[in-house]
Amino acid sequence: MTSELNTDAELELVDRWWQAANYLSVGQIYLRSNPLLREPLGAGNTKSRLLGHWGTTPGLNFVYAHLNRVIRRDSQSMLFIAGPGHGGPAVVANAWLEGTYSEIYSNVGDDEEGMAELFRQFSYPGGIPSHAAPETPGSISEGGELGYSLAHAYGSVFDNPDLITVVVIGDGEAETGPLAASWHSHNFLDPVHDGAVLPVLHLNGYKIANPTILARMPESQLEQLLRGYGHEPHFVTVGHPDETAAAHRDFAAVLDDCLNEIRDIQSVRRSGAAGQDAGDAPAARWPVIVLRSPKGWTGPRAVDGLQVEGTWRSHQVPLSEVRINPEHLAQLGEWLESYRPGELFDDAGRLRPDVAANAPAGDLRMSSTPYANGGVLLRDLRLPAYRDHAVEVARPGVERVSAMITLGSWLRDVISRNPETFRLFGPDETASNRLQDVYAVTDKVWQYRIEEVDEHLARAGRVMEVLSEHLCQGWLEGYLLTGRHGVFSCYEAFIHIVDSMFNQHAKWLKVHRRLAWRRPVASLNYLLSSHVWQQDHNGFSHQDPGFIDHAVNKKAEVIRVYLPPDANTLLSVMEHCLASRDYVNIVVSGKQPSPTWLGPAEAAHHCRRGLGIWEFAGSEVPGEEPDVVLACAGDVPTVETVAAAELLKAGVPGLKIRVVNVVDLMRLQDASEHPHGLTSRDFDGIFTADKPIIFAYHGYPSLIHRLAYRRTNQDGLHVRGYKEEGTTTTAFDMAMLNGIDRFQLAIDAIDRVPGLAEKHSLLRQTLQDSRISAHNQTRDHGEDSKEISGWTLGRN
Repeated sequence: MTSELNTDAELELVDRWWQAANYLSVGQIYLRSNPLLREPLGAGNTKSRLLGHWGTTPGLNFVYAHLNRVIRRDSQSMLFIAGPGHGGPAVVANAWLEGTYSEIYSNVGDDEEGMAELFRQFSYPGGIPSHAAPETPGSISEGGELGYSLAHAYGSVFDNPDLITVVVIGDGEAETGPLAASWHSHNFLDPVHDGAVLPVLHLNGYKIANPTILARMPESQLEQLLRGYGHEPHFVTVGHPDETAAAHRDFAAVLDDCLNEIRDIQSVRRSGAAGQDAGDAPAARWPVIVLRSPKGWTGPRAVDGLQVEGTWRSHQVPLSEVRINPEHLAQLGEWLESYRPGELFDDAGRLRPDVAANAPAGDLRMSSTPYANGGVLLRDLRLPAYRDHAVEVARPGVERVSAMITLGSWLRDVISRNPETFRLFGPDETASNRLQDVYAVTDKVWQYRIEEVDEHLARAGRVMEVLSEHLCQGWLEGYLLTGRHGVFSCYEAFIHIVDSMFNQHAKWLKVHRRLAWRRPVASLNYLLSSHVWQQDHNGFSHQDPGFIDHAVNKKAEVIRVYLPPDANTLLSVMEHCLASRDYVNIVVSGKQPSPTWLGPAEAAHHCRRGLGIWEFAGSEVPGEEPDVVLACAGDVPTVETVAAAELLKAGVPGLKIRVVNVVDLMRLQDASEHPHGLTSRDFDGIFTADKPIIFAYHGYPSLIHRLAYRRTNQDGLHVRGYKEEGTTTTAFDMAMLNGIDRFQLAIDAIDRVPGLAEKHSLLRQTLQDSRISAHNQTRDHGEDSKEISGWTLGRN
């Protein structure tokens, strides 16, 4: 248990650390030289471009200083997450004060010269961003886009029972949708096996130019709001210039109370107290601190006759003309001197030992905690052999199996073999996406009331379901960045909800991969099902394959896209993805029964190649070039392509057809543009340099042209895919509406192979008539014909 005693000496130490962090923060924003004001401050000592943000920074430093006090006292592992978007100066300052920054970046030493470099590099060309970016030790949440800090915090403590993550939430950030939903996260936190999150709602009153809702909300209403979310709020108001000591005492007391409450909850639940595991036991009411402080606290109170401290004017740079306005320069000097740097740093520019004493030791430093460099903690998953779950394929294209049901049995064993390091995340769609086999070994975690009618709900579980894609993404990101593994399963159309969150994570990985001190983390794995081509229950609103287009805009070194055509290739792909590091893997697979094409060994070889010629589906003559290439990527396009090849083989005897299936979409790019790309020679060897290519693609056709734009045979490439036609209809009618059906693909080949249109106009007409008949069948009977829905390769 923590001590309730906060001595004046302890709080004086906290205050001096806070002053030092504030000084360093101001210096980062303004100075490029003369870091300790050894000489009169001149305009040339300042940066020509002032790009940092001051307003939120002193509050962050205040909280950080107090957390160090309790970490030292209790030897408590803590992770600090700065939610306010531009809190970088604070987190960088504290990392330097703790010594971690100089340990990692030897050019930024712990002396005056190092301090000068610390200042110069901040928001500077060739330097570091103004956010708590990957370059910042101790950070897992950059804050470039607001709203994700609280979800990241909860993701960090799942399966980390000894960790407390303190997340400072800016009141501007608190207005975002993802953050508002994140207040529900405690309902998915198991006090027995997970750590704890202590949110600090930092109300400084303003965003960039406007007041914030929660800061203006009457305190009684805010208290009701937080209690309604299931939290126990503790209010602290600080900021009066003559009451700094009281501010420290008040916050220290509240912080101690909150930590005691957290430990009480954990102690009761972990002791197995009677009734605490029952379904009707009340959920824990976790504490939250509401900290009110002036925006721009300790900075200039007024500039040019206008109030700055405590207003939106302090949001970025309170003194914006220090290079051209002598009054501003003088105020900056007074501001810096107000922290009494001579009492904080010695003659060499090093932090004085009596101030440095506030820093915890070793990995207890929040800037050095391994929880913020998750690759240090990461352990390989114990993956079951996918062959043990694979389906046997006696003949290609005959047996029909749900790829997702098959994968569900494999994921069941993944969970069973990795009960503390793997979780499955999804927005209420685990069973809908046919992964329900996992419930044989785990439950869905849930802390509120559990009733008899509920299924698979329990206080502990490896499945995280909440109807918020934002929360699933945020939790998983926090889980991965602190050293664990997971999969995000989602309806394909609605993964777009996290487009921006994906952007932020992909950017994080891009930078993270280039920092030698950051260890590789498990890849972010998207498993997208209930896809565009089979939406019988839902229709047009649920049809959008465009997440792939969005994702491939990111750096090639990070993005991987897989479109396995059947159950065995899905198993092989997922085995690869769960073993990978530092990628974003996007896997798209249907959940309905679909033909199986490749046996276990063949599927593994095919996935390893990324694409390949399917000899069984074509009619090539060995040693001769094909007349046409029918290519496909995606499970439904694969079925239609193989069926089209069969129609052409029957209707045009002697036509040399090559069928190419693409699993790894990035193989289509040039090798100079993507690590998985094919060389021009290899691409031409598969797709030919001059023969017609009819490509049936799962998503928007333009992406294939974009990926293959440098290829020799670009003019011969004709792509069919989704073109925003859809409704609540049959699977084959969806294919026809968008032109990827077998009849249309065969017609495309006839139209593009020289001489076929003239010789086989009757076949072309027959294929057109077949389309009309299939269309009429759906309108007259509400279903596809058995000839279509029950099609198997070689049946005729």
